[in-house]
Amino acid sequence: MTHEAMLARAHETIETEIAGLRQADQAIGPVFCEIVEAMLEALARGGKIVVTGIGKNIHVGEKIAATMASTGSTAMLLNPVQAMHGDLGMVTAADIVLAISYSGESDEVIRLIPSLRRIGVKVIGMTGKADSSLARNSDWVYLIDCGREACPFNMAPTTSTTATLALGDALAMVLLEARGFKKENFALLHPAGAIGRALLFRVKDIMRTGERLVALPESATVRDAVLAMTAAKSGCACVTAPDGALLGIFTDGDLRRLLTSAQGDPMPRPIAEVMIRNPTRIHLDALAVEVLNTFETHKMDDLPVVDEANRLVGTIDIQDLPRMKIL
Repeated sequence: MTHEAMLARAHETIETEIAGLRQADQAIGPVFCEIVEAMLEALARGGKIVVTGIGKNIHVGEKIAATMASTGSTAMLLNPVQAMHGDLGMVTAADIVLAISYSGESDEVIRLIPSLRRIGVKVIGMTGKADSSLARNSDWVYLIDCGREACPFNMAPTTSTTATLALGDALAMVLLEARGFKKENFALLHPAGAIGRALLFRVKDIMRTGERLVALPESATVRDAVLAMTAAKSGCACVTAPDGALLGIFTDGDLRRLLTSAQGDPMPRPIAEVMIRNPTRIHLDALAVEVLNTFETHKMDDLPVVDEANRLVGTIDIQDLPRMKIL
């Protein structure tokens, strides 16, 4: 197989799946809203969303259940084979089941439905065949209308599993918004990793203070700033008024620009002449994720931290964030 043929097959696969996603998107209709409302009702009565499937769909179902759970909609994966050997004990009448089978004829899934009915659970059939056994035995049918598989034989689950995953994400995101799930809730469910730290930590938890904070009066010189920054191993010096109010900032970058400006020795110059006045700042109670947004938006490396009275209380150096595992 030539490289040209390899690339052609790769592009064709992606394009086929993109077309399938567009088709699935266009097929979303009123039943989608009915399904969301049924899931919301189950969650409101203390139930959970139970996702089941077999073959490739058990892996897709695991991702859907995990996404729902991580965004505040209690969910779990149920292996239909294990369910028939005792795991049905994890399902209650308060739950709602999302059963996935593109053909709608997966034996393991179809055999599970009568047992779910005896428990009193409502079933959402997620299938590509509106006249399938799964569709006929479901309370709602979430139709996966995505056209042909990317497989050249139209057999290996490719487009259908991609569309199923995307439709599951659509459910999870609508549920998230409908339930008023916020960033703070997300952080509580993701305490580990950079996402959790950025959403749980406040600016006051990560800012530089004490000997690591350089605060100078307007009467200071550039030399004073350089010496203080060197001693504190800081990339900036903040300039404050007698009451501690933030007036400006002077950074390593400002120093380099002064040294290359060919305007004489900058060291004796008053810091007030060369500092950046009214710099971008952040409140000490802001979330760490806002620090990331500020650095990215303003293309800066050092950020002063202030309190309610605009008094300087700390600084944040972008180089500290990877060490704190926030980036």
